[in-house]
Amino acid sequence: MTSQFGGYRIVVIGGGTGLAVLLKGLKIHTSNLTAIVTVSDDGGSSGRLRSELGVLPPGDIRSCLVALADTEILMARLFQHRFNNGQWLEGHSLGNLLLVAMTEITGDFLSAIRAVSEVLKVRGRVIPSTLEQVILGADMEDGAVILGETAIREYNGKIQNVFLEPSVCQPASETIAAINEAEAIIIGPGSLYTSIIPNLLVAGIPQAIAQAKGRKIYVSNIMTEAGETDELDVFDHLQMINKYLGESVIDDILYSNTAIDKNRLKNYERERARPVKLLNKEKITKMKVRIVEEDLVANDDLAWHDSDKLAKIIIKIINEQRKNSKQ
Repeated sequence: MTSQFGGYRIVVIGGGTGLAVLLKGLKIHTSNLTAIVTVSDDGGSSGRLRSELGVLPPGDIRSCLVALADTEILMARLFQHRFNNGQWLEGHSLGNLLLVAMTEITGDFLSAIRAVSEVLKVRGRVIPSTLEQVILGADMEDGAVILGETAIREYNGKIQNVFLEPSVCQPASETIAAINEAEAIIIGPGSLYTSIIPNLLVAGIPQAIAQAKGRKIYVSNIMTEAGETDELDVFDHLQMINKYLGESVIDDILYSNTAIDKNRLKNYERERARPVKLLNKEKITKMKVRIVEEDLVANDDLAWHDSDKLAKIIIKIINEQRKNSKQ
């Protein structure tokens, strides 16, 4: 498959805010970007549209499209605009509604994404990990089985395992080819169980990642998430990703070694979130995984990744790989 885009061939896998942050930085360096995005969201505007109209949840797709947009700020703000009034409109994002409308006009969700991509002049492409209606489920440590992404987030218990219903779902077209051709495959940042792993539960995606020649990079989250990763360190995250990939294939872990100041930590007290710690370095390196420690935190009130810092490290790794392949 010959790409219509140019530059570094990069695939990013995940969902939610973390993926959008990463894409904003990478689009400066390349337009040969493919974002493979989870479609298990059942909360907020996406959840309402999904239950009422039977469409795939458009929220994470919309956020990625806006992140990759090479257009006027006003147009991006328009897509992100959320209605505050109206019995039916309240809480809905205009971009979500436009994606649903475009799906009806074009006849399918992928065509709708392509059409919206043209409007926003998107640098790259955004693909749902599957076009099937899937429900995320979780087996909890206390024996409970919870269905639905929102219910999993709200359940007060430790996750042991996650799964999709139906258990076998096929990847969207172009997904496997993009992974095969990528110079780098980036997993994360994002919610481990509800943004990253759901993509790895789609048939063929773990196998394609394992067999791909591109560099496999995991971007460690900066903060833990209550109800998902409360006590997990970087090694625990890696172990869980390997569980769903089926084998250890990660080449690099990007870890932000910047200390989070007290003022920012206070913003996370209500969420019961703490900095993800880098412990068990020896165990990680024994798995032949390189740990790349850098200052990756944005200058913000929250402990977010900085788009530019993150993108520059990834491009540096790709350039190293290109140089080594020529030797």
